[in-house]
Amino acid sequence: MAIELNHTIVPARDPKASARFLAGILGIEVGAPVSHFTPVTLDNQVTLDYDHADEVIPHHYAFAVSGAEFEAAFGRIRDAGITYYADPACRQAGQVYTSKSGNRGTYFRDPDGHLMEILTAIGGAPS
Repeated sequence: MAIELNHTIVPARDPKASARFLAGILGIEVGAPVSHFTPVTLDNQVTLDYDHADEVIPHHYAFAVSGAEFEAAFGRIRDAGITYYADPACRQAGQVYTSKSGNRGTYFRDPDGHLMEILTAIGGAPS
């Protein structure tokens, strides 16, 4: 038996806007509504189901991408004027990190304050 993550709920004040924000950065589409959720489906078929919440406690979501996908997403972040950071505490603004294994990544906040991270995977495994 293989156990895999199927979906996770992402609380958002405006689920459609937040889903469009993430999908735009990642260069993917927002899916058709499923019940009251606004889904963003990743290549491995895991779905981030955006759901309305009046109050949002920020979470961290990390996305492993290829080098080319990283460059494209990072370009969209810069072009949109989104502040990005080399650290999860968001103290190193305007920087990208490189891990000991050679992975590159950056952090940025979505409209609800969730900490989003894009990182390259060396040898298919994130650091």
